[in-house]
Amino acid sequence: MQHFLDFEGPIAELEGKIRELRHLSGESDLNIVEEVGRLQSKAQLLLQQTYAKLTPWQLTQVARHPDRPHMLDYVGALIEEFQPLAGDRCFGEDPAMVGGLGRFRSRSVVVLGHEKGRETAERVRRNFGMARPEGYRKAVRLMRLADRFQLPIISFVDTAGAYPGVGAEQRGQAEAIAQAIRTCLSVGVPIVSVIVGEGGSGGAVAIASADRVLMLENSVYSVISPE
Repeated sequence: MQHFLDFEGPIAELEGKIRELRHLSGESDLNIVEEVGRLQSKAQLLLQQTYAKLTPWQLTQVARHPDRPHMLDYVGALIEEFQPLAGDRCFGEDPAMVGGLGRFRSRSVVVLGHEKGRETAERVRRNFGMARPEGYRKAVRLMRLADRFQLPIISFVDTAGAYPGVGAEQRGQAEAIAQAIRTCLSVGVPIVSVIVGEGGSGGAVAIASADRVLMLENSVYSVISPE
């Protein structure tokens, strides 16, 4: 199912008409190919015009678009033989922070990043990409592992920020983030960080204090969640 943002209303209306015409063409002999082509061209032009003048808030909405690729989508497309590693060796596992070993262009690397999830149950399980202290401590463990074995690090950032819950604070959220930033800056291997959606506050900086920071088109990076 295709998702449309609130400012994409006119585009959604055209796409709806295209679907209706295609449905009719399957049930009758009406020649509507030209009309469908005309509407598709109109929808494409409207899409280009709309995205050429996005407001800051609309840009934030695009960065959070439900259909936007997530960390695991990039891992599936770019990383071969990915082997996830779990746990921080202190408290437990945090599904919001994914990490492991793999190969990028035949070179062994350590990969880590935020994963928001797709369906409602998965999004809840992954806490909508807002990592807890154990997630950042797992990232520290993986970065130290990369440093020990001289493996480059690739991080994918996509979070509104670190989880601000009481339990997270009790388990040392601020210390875990600070330790992750310190580890990023102290390891002796190259780190490339990619902002694939949104990067908010210290929750993003914790794994994005890198040698190279890349931002995909229509992504956002802010000192705090825009709200």
